[in-house]
Amino acid sequence: MCQYSAEDGLPNDWHFVHLGARACGGAGIVFTEAVHIEPRGRITRYCLGLWNDEQRDAFKRIAGFVEDQGAVPAIQLGHAGRKASVGRPWEGTRPVPVNAGGWNVISCSEQAYAKGWPAPTAMTKDDIARSMDDLTAATQRACEAGFKVLELHAAHGYLIHQFMSPLSNSRTDEYGGSFENRIRYLLESVSAVRREWPEHLPLFLRLSITDWVDGGWSIEDSLKLCRLLKETGELDLIDCSSGGNDPRQNIPIHPGYQVPFAHRIKEDTGMPTGAIGLINSPDLAESILANGQADLIILGRTLLADPVWPLRAAQILKASDKADWPVQYERSNIFG
Repeated sequence: MCQYSAEDGLPNDWHFVHLGARACGGAGIVFTEAVHIEPRGRITRYCLGLWNDEQRDAFKRIAGFVEDQGAVPAIQLGHAGRKASVGRPWEGTRPVPVNAGGWNVISCSEQAYAKGWPAPTAMTKDDIARSMDDLTAATQRACEAGFKVLELHAAHGYLIHQFMSPLSNSRTDEYGGSFENRIRYLLESVSAVRREWPEHLPLFLRLSITDWVDGGWSIEDSLKLCRLLKETGELDLIDCSSGGNDPRQNIPIHPGYQVPFAHRIKEDTGMPTGAIGLINSPDLAESILANGQADLIILGRTLLADPVWPLRAAQILKASDKADWPVQYERSNIFG
């Protein structure tokens, strides 16, 4: 849930209040929005980053407050690749040229995301190695900032996903062509993070399970990948999303529409999964867990609309281990 409210990648009071409110509202884990590993990896110039120590230190205050409220502070790291250097949604999500404050974008290949978008510069082997160094450094800083869960963003058409999908990867070296080559960048990224991220702290991976476009990344590809990831033992959970890599996608959106992906990955590969996708009622969230369709409920828009949704949901469901309302807010507790 990007807020597009940072300057020079630095979190500020908006992010402190935004994330802190969800911790006070009873969420078990509070994730940052996508935090980018280098300046040109930002979606917009107003996105968060973790490529320097000043950013790390600004995040410390947020992670500490989240933990003080009884929630687990978590961070998502990523790189937008060819989908970087665009305007904020309320200004029109269109490419911003260099002469208007944008920057040249990179990707695995020179294919543009869509008509009218700039062609990215294809990454060299040195660029790939440098991106691994950036990811390693950001992981170190995330740990130093006090985060306790890290998620690597490999979904929604951003850089890692661009390498994975045949719709965006036309390389002819060991990072393109076959399935095994196209997932190489992802596997190297996971290993780079796992080497730096403490073994006792969870590592999640956000995947687009399908591109929703014929000839693109498919459910079968995701199953094959997750079986390999299960064997490595480097990951703790797959956050199951979809789409974002090709504007031709046709997604049938409805409450819980992505839950079958989490269920399929969990059942077929044995990897723990997180379910997402317009999960907006306590009964729907509870049924997903009770029926074994996923191991974790991940909320985005629902928590944007209602920061205390977890506390209210716990009371509606008569949870015996529900978190307490903040004493400062108890007078507003209409459920008693």
